Amino acid sequence: MPTLEVVNFNIVCATLGGFITLFGLVSYLLKERFYLSEALISLIAGLIFSPHATNLIKPLEFALNSQANLDTITLYFTRLVLGVQLVLAGVQLPSKYLWTEWKSLALLLGPGMAGMWICTSLLIWGLVPNLSFLHALAIGASVTPTDPVLSNSIVKGKFADKNIPKELQKIIIAESGANDGLGYPFLFLPLYLIKYVGEHGGAVPGGGGKAIGAWFGETIGYTILLSIAYGAVVGWLAKELLHWAEERKYVDRESFLVFAITLALFIVGSVGMIGSDDVLACFIAGNTFTWDDWFRLETLDDSLQPTIDMLLNVSVFVWFGAVCPWYSFVNNSVIPIYRLIPLGILVLLLRRLPIVFLLHKKIPQIEEVRQALFVGFFGPIGVSAIFYLYISLQFVNGITEGSPMRQDVSSLAEAMTVVIWFLAICSNIVHGLSVPLGKFGIWLPRTISNAVSNERGASEPSTPIHLREHGVPEERIISRLFNPRSAMRSRETSRSRQSPPRPLFGIKRLGHHVRNDVEEAADAPSKESISAPKDARIIGKPIPSRGLKLTSIGSRSPQHSVTPISPVSPRFPRSRAASRSPQRRDASGRPGSPARSGIGTPPTNGPPLTGRSIRFGDETAEMDELPGRGNQERDDLRNQR
Repeated sequence: MPTLEVVNFNIVCATLGGFITLFGLVSYLLKERFYLSEALISLIAGLIFSPHATNLIKPLEFALNSQANLDTITLYFTRLVLGVQLVLAGVQLPSKYLWTEWKSLALLLGPGMAGMWICTSLLIWGLVPNLSFLHALAIGASVTPTDPVLSNSIVKGKFADKNIPKELQKIIIAESGANDGLGYPFLFLPLYLIKYVGEHGGAVPGGGGKAIGAWFGETIGYTILLSIAYGAVVGWLAKELLHWAEERKYVDRESFLVFAITLALFIVGSVGMIGSDDVLACFIAGNTFTWDDWFRLETLDDSLQPTIDMLLNVSVFVWFGAVCPWYSFVNNSVIPIYRLIPLGILVLLLRRLPIVFLLHKKIPQIEEVRQALFVGFFGPIGVSAIFYLYISLQFVNGITEGSPMRQDVSSLAEAMTVVIWFLAICSNIVHGLSVPLGKFGIWLPRTISNAVSNERGASEPSTPIHLREHGVPEERIISRLFNPRSAMRSRETSRSRQSPPRPLFGIKRLGHHVRNDVEEAADAPSKESISAPKDARIIGKPIPSRGLKLTSIGSRSPQHSVTPISPVSPRFPRSRAASRSPQRRDASGRPGSPARSGIGTPPTNGPPLTGRSIRFGDETAEMDELPGRGNQERDDLRNQR
């Protein structure tokens, strides 16, 4: 007899698989047309599937009704996602990027992270009542690192390709990958001070000296430096081994493509066993692994890594939507909601923007003020903040093991849980909606303006133009419609009525007022045109009219000498020009050709009619080789030019 197996495993598989399938059907529309991030959509879906709504995903039941087990599951899930994400982020960077751009990264990871930490801690200390400054420093350190998962949604895709320069994308990826692992020193300094110093007694013996010693030895030495060395060595060995296997054809294509992901899993597990910083080790290993840029170029067009990346992102934010303490934002003993909302707004505005704006002139990748504003605003809080939250909760719980609850840490766990979760949710919503809202803010005024202009155009009555009333012959209008040159001449004429014609190359065009132009040029002082080319020369020799001698204009150089005007207008063919002008007869009584008849020559008592023909130096060599040929051959060659 068949029975229904409505168990949690089947429900989770059906729910998660169905959501990802439906999301995939419209993923391009949502991400590339509406610019919505998959993290925001997955977070909303997780809230819908959570016990707060449909109760399809029951995280507490998965953890055997233990809050400690649930916190451990969330911590390990975030470690896994961050490890894979940071190896892929290191692989995406160009060859030797951390070495070549160390100055920019040093500014962002040193003064940049310190400024973000202090600004955030001051805001938390000022808005959360009854909270000590050490506790505020611990909470502020958890949200100091920028999240690589949410950063990828900003620096990838259609919006990033159109609006964010490539160099700016790379520096954002590098910073978000490196500062995730470097959050340990900022977090454990206040935690060690809370443990060994305290504020109301009950601290572990040792004082501030032991706290600083533990911070230097355990955090800086064992956690940070060891993870950097471990990641560099493992990444270099993996690169060499893959080169060796590929040269001998030992590795197939599928294993080659998945190599970076399996490397991330190995580093997360091995570094986690020795208790060091697996997040930072993954990023260093990923960048060292592609130090020669070989693996990145080989997998540049591959879609396996982005696919795994998308599955992990969707899964972790669905989980966040299900395990997030939504009710505690309103019902808690730490901070009321009317303080919590302003805290979220101020942290998103002031946590990162001031320090990035102060440092942007020292960072070559940030070229403009608007880029500094973009980098300062888009510093999302996400998976890394939740990861440091549960690292902190483990440390705080370890302080009180085997002893009564200390008064100064009694409310620290609740304060960290409420504030960090709320800031992560606010960042996900605000940064996920910033791009679509910005696009909508640009699109809406344009749409309203176009609609208003169309309504005005439709309301105005259309008045027909009668050609005969305006005195325009219909034949002239028809000829302009079918003769583009005529229409062009009419446009030139209308422009010339509004403003005087602009000389071409500083030389005026000659027409029926040639005499006035020549006289003005003769009287004007010699002045070289600023727009004339330096190597321009005049082609041909002047042909003086009958009984005249060739004269020059003022003291102009040969570059500005004059040549006789051609009787053929450039606007009309030679046949039309010849038909419009009466032909003269030469001494033998035969009619002269229009090119040699002297049409348009000035009277004998005036200066010669001149025209100008501009040629460059390389075009005049062939002309200079024709001294003995007649003017007709010269004119033919000029027409061919």
